Amino acid sequence: MNSNKTVYTETDLSHLEQRIDELIDTVGSLKNENTALRQQKDTLNAERSQLIEKTELARSRVEAMISRLRSLELGS
Repeated sequence: MNSNKTVYTETDLSHLEQRIDELIDTVGSLKNENTALRQQKDTLNAERSQLIEKTELARSRVEAMISRLRSLELGS
């Protein structure tokens, strides 16, 4: 019976601990970035909705002006 057990040194464990700490920091940074990006997306979607609304209002007003101009033209 041959038993292959890996022996880890203090240095190995220290490196592993350091790597785990780095990964925890990376996950925290990514969570923060993700939250910021979601907020930015929500803000941009709200802005987009407002711009669409303003564009529709402007289109409606321009169409109304064109209609009035045509009616004035026909009335002359």
